[in-house]
Amino acid sequence: MKLPRRNFLRLAAGAAALPAVARIVWAQAYPARPVRYVVSAPPAGAQDILARLIGEWLSARLGQPFVVENRPGGGTNIGTEMVVRAPPDGYTLLSVALPAAVNATLYEKLNFNFIRDIAPVAGIMRVGLVVVVNPSVPFKTIPELIAYTKANPGKVNMASAGNGTTPHMAGELFKLMTGVDLVHIPYRGEAPALTDLLSGQVQMMFGSETVVTEQIRAGKLRALAVTTARRSGLLPELVTIQNFVPGYEASGWFGVGAPARTLAEVIEKLNREINSGSKRRAAEGLLPAQRGNDDCRRPHRLKKGKPPRFTGSPRGIRSSNGLRPKL
Repeated sequence: MKLPRRNFLRLAAGAAALPAVARIVWAQAYPARPVRYVVSAPPAGAQDILARLIGEWLSARLGQPFVVENRPGGGTNIGTEMVVRAPPDGYTLLSVALPAAVNATLYEKLNFNFIRDIAPVAGIMRVGLVVVVNPSVPFKTIPELIAYTKANPGKVNMASAGNGTTPHMAGELFKLMTGVDLVHIPYRGEAPALTDLLSGQVQMMFGSETVVTEQIRAGKLRALAVTTARRSGLLPELVTIQNFVPGYEASGWFGVGAPARTLAEVIEKLNREINSGSKRRAAEGLLPAQRGNDDCRRPHRLKKGKPPRFTGSPRGIRSSNGLRPKL
């Protein structure tokens, strides 16, 4: 039987539309089961806290549990590789932070290419850091810190959440731009670093706002300054390092990723809910207000948005004025 040309064209058009219809139906039904939200850092750090706040929001909004699964190790590479190898169905998400950019230069060989293998879902926020010290130390301001460490080189230990993490990079940039000699002590996460700072085992650290604010307000830590160009919404009384070290600025950033080839419709759905959730959490005072710094809210901008103020390994840090450290 000969099929009329008009009928043939209608059937062809219908067949071509089927994949798009299937994607839309899939996205509308998503999620139909619990979602794994992989955090490539230990519990109780800034990345973990943020993931749990967003995960709770997504669970409430989308009707399925978003289960935070901590997979630390390898400078966040273990958790990242797990998500890279997961099916691109939207049921495995990755908490993304600064090490995703740093590790491309810190490690000579990785089993994945982050830009190629992780699809951007949403940028959540940029977060500043706070220079915090144990109250027993003799310095109370940034100028006093610089003067003391220059007079006592190698006597002050600087804790961090690990090599290549935001606190580490912020500290190395500070060392580079001031010429001070701080001894870097890397930990496996921000929580154990904070524990030793509180006990006096180390003297200082560049801590994420979301992690150290409570300890500052309780008087258990002394805060000297914030690392951002503007004052913090959580700690507005603190001055910026830039007041004393012209050109210094450092911040971390956090977002959400998924395996490459995840359906665009699923990503758009998650993007809308994550943007809504991060704004609500900021309004509730649980996250710092972004004040115009949320430059990667849309999925395509998570890769194309402004990069952090510094990138690379401890041997390849560049500050905003192009200086390199001698490490």
